Amino acid sequence: MSAVRFLARPLLASSFIVAGADKLKNADDTAEQLSPVLRRAADALPVRVDEKTLARAIGGSQVAAGVLFALGKAPRLSASVLALTSALTAFVEWRSADIGSPEGRAARRSGLLKNLSLAGGVLLAAVDTDGRPSVAWRAQHLAADTAKAGRRQLARADKAAHKAAKRAERTVRNVAKGASETASGVLA
Repeated sequence: MSAVRFLARPLLASSFIVAGADKLKNADDTAEQLSPVLRRAADALPVRVDEKTLARAIGGSQVAAGVLFALGKAPRLSASVLALTSALTAFVEWRSADIGSPEGRAARRSGLLKNLSLAGGVLLAAVDTDGRPSVAWRAQHLAADTAKAGRRQLARADKAAHKAAKRAERTVRNVAKGASETASGVLA
């Protein structure tokens, strides 16, 4: 792991760990913020979801994914979880923010931009391959290398077939010549 990743991951994760711990500690407040969103989504959900349980689940997943990300364990998976929870948090906080005053609207906009910025940061981390080529790149290059090796083998086989055909022609000519000479000697 590079020095930048070693420093950047814990710095980025710290915000999520603290936010997740706050959600766990203040599950009632978080559940209250989630309530309007869950009421609107209730028709689409197959089961009834308890707001307080969901608030704890979101907080716990933020803490767990944040710690894993900070430690560099399963960084792409943990960053994906953090991106998902960050997007959800951005939406919920945006919906529940006070817009009655200019200060409230400014705070709403600032909170939305902060949450979207954090989501963008962890999305970048989710696709970071730590300096190694991705699986797609490896597969493409493996396919290209295999095709190149196949073309080489085909060229070698074609060359060998041409040589064998020439040898066979020579052998047939020599046999025909020998047969012709033998026949000439017998008939003469």
